[in-house]
Amino acid sequence: MGGVNFPDPAVIKTGDGWHLFSTNAVIDGKWVHIQRAFTPDWKNFQFKKGVDALPVLPKWADPLPRVWAPDVVRLDDGSFIMYYTVAYRARPNPHCLSYATSKNINDPFVDNSDKPWICPLEAGGAIDIAGFTDEKNGHKRWVVYKIDGNAIGHGGACGNTIAPIVPTPILLQQVAQDGHTLIGNPTEILTNIASDGPYVEAPALTYLGGKYVLFFSSQCYMGPKYDIQYAVADKITGPYKRSGRLLGTGDLGLSGPGGLDVAINGDHAVFHAHTKKIRPSYAVTLSMKNGVVRVAAA
Repeated sequence: MGGVNFPDPAVIKTGDGWHLFSTNAVIDGKWVHIQRAFTPDWKNFQFKKGVDALPVLPKWADPLPRVWAPDVVRLDDGSFIMYYTVAYRARPNPHCLSYATSKNINDPFVDNSDKPWICPLEAGGAIDIAGFTDEKNGHKRWVVYKIDGNAIGHGGACGNTIAPIVPTPILLQQVAQDGHTLIGNPTEILTNIASDGPYVEAPALTYLGGKYVLFFSSQCYMGPKYDIQYAVADKITGPYKRSGRLLGTGDLGLSGPGGLDVAINGDHAVFHAHTKKIRPSYAVTLSMKNGVVRVAAA
């Protein structure tokens, strides 16, 4: 999807193909909260220009659109739930997590909430939520997300490279079969270390090669050091062992790739990279052998 600004992409496979969603953008002078695209065959991608998957924000959300990093999951009854990040009207610097639902994936999603769903304001808020269905263990449902500590950082690249560095942990939270009722407390499965720069972010879970694989990005999203890394575990709750970089600047001829998302328990993935003015999305397939994830261009 080169030439189209489609950052922080998400992908879900349905019977007719793969549906893609992305962070907000201005299209023909109008804000689109959640963008859409579709491919029937993982080769020909159709950008749904100007179509908003979430046309109306809840009243508690900031009216200035800052709607980021959606993810869509199919529920047991055949309906769909969209997780997303949005600025909070009461305190617009930290972001919060919410969800919207739709009976049909092609219809608009609706968020009827009267308050944020997950919003740890004192820790910096939360962003970059993604869903996962553990088909190997009773189809339990989970979400992963980032505590946005750099939103309350002390300055520097992406707000968090001047000491003391604020933690930006990735949390794992079990949810009920409705996709949103929280079960127990979240578990920290990864956090930022010195080599990550200001943070880790954009988590996505999949089951690949007999392992739970957590993809994430590190370094500041605005620069060429931004990358995609991954960590591997035998159990969904961890411990997750870092396995190094999957994609970085120069790989596949791209600059600053990040924000990877995987079709649940599949091998099809999307991510964005930088050009001079926009962040287009790219599609790849993944494989894993001997604990190492490999990338093949679509």
